[in-house]
Amino acid sequence: MRFYKKVKVRFFDRTLLKDWLAVLSPISVIITCISIAISIPDNYKSWVFISILVLFALIYVILWVRANLLTETKLNINNSTVTIKVGDIFEESGLKVIAFNEYFDTQVDNQIISDKTLNGIYLRRKVKDIQALDRLIEQDERLNSDGIKIDSNKTRRRGKKDRYKLGTIFQHEEYLLTAFSKFDNENRANLHMNDYINLLLNFWNEIDIVYNGRSIVIPLLGSGLTRFKNYEMITDQELLELLIWSFKVSKIKFTYPSTVSIIIHESKKDKINFYKLKEQANGL
Repeated sequence: MRFYKKVKVRFFDRTLLKDWLAVLSPISVIITCISIAISIPDNYKSWVFISILVLFALIYVILWVRANLLTETKLNINNSTVTIKVGDIFEESGLKVIAFNEYFDTQVDNQIISDKTLNGIYLRRKVKDIQALDRLIEQDERLNSDGIKIDSNKTRRRGKKDRYKLGTIFQHEEYLLTAFSKFDNENRANLHMNDYINLLLNFWNEIDIVYNGRSIVIPLLGSGLTRFKNYEMITDQELLELLIWSFKVSKIKFTYPSTVSIIIHESKKDKINFYKLKEQANGL
């Protein structure tokens, strides 16, 4: 019963049918060769035929079940390896992306930043000196350059004042802090969809500047607390597909051994159709 609640791939999925036929092709050749070499008595032919049909049907069911239970898939995009898998981003090797708001706030008080978010967990567990991090951000030459630092919001009552271009990256040790979401007057994260797409394109451009042959590890950006204006609901699957699409159109290439990994939290794995991502990548 639990499996049926987790069904994400339709039984007659188009990609699944193609994969099934690809598996059947060599098996059919082998069976044909055997039938030529071995003469099957007439009274057994019907049973052999039924057995072959049952075998083919069983193979299809196995492929269907496997497709629904997938928790990892690898795609080849722009000649780069992109791995999407369930895991803990803090346990991965490489430069790890952490989404901040446009002010690079570091105040974990469950008002500006929740201690349950990836942002909050990072600040609480991985940053030894928050004030030192604040100084590094404030004094960073690139962050203070024209086009990166947008303005200073003097009317903001809580949190920092300086606001940065969405998608901007500040590297702190092995973490890439990314200005990801806008904050309203109530410190609620929000974005318009066109802001999100422009953010992703700028984000990949920033990644191209800083990655320097190293692997990049990315969470499912936009999932959780970010609100999308003018959209009643956007699913985690759609957010993931947008992230993959933006990587494709960015034209950035990660040459071996560097890779891109998109990490899905355990709590969200049942919302992601890993098998469908293959079809999307083929259609890009």
